[in-house]
Amino acid sequence: MAFRIVLFMIAATLTAAHFLRAGSYGLVALSLATPLLFFYRKRWSLMLLQLAAYGATLNWMLVIVLLVQMRQQVGRTWTTAALILGVVALLTLLAGLLLNSRSLRERYP
Repeated sequence: MAFRIVLFMIAATLTAAHFLRAGSYGLVALSLATPLLFFYRKRWSLMLLQLAAYGATLNWMLVIVLLVQMRQQVGRTWTTAALILGVVALLTLLAGLLLNSRSLRERYP
């Protein structure tokens, strides 16, 4: 179970770093505060954590599309950046999916 929580915290930190680079300080604070919901042992908090992970995954997918389009217009290579962000998106998606495990659902009634 600790692996699932740590993976989510890594995904939240990467999301916060993305928002920090964009200058969205409110979203940085929200991304860093989201893992605090693990302290609430309620089902709604687990669902909210999953929703946050899935939303962050969608955000990463949008960033990939925009980055590829921008780099293609400028004539720069885009494959490495898209691959790295794709791995980050998969990690974030995996963090959300692993929160649906039986052990976590039992701890969050």
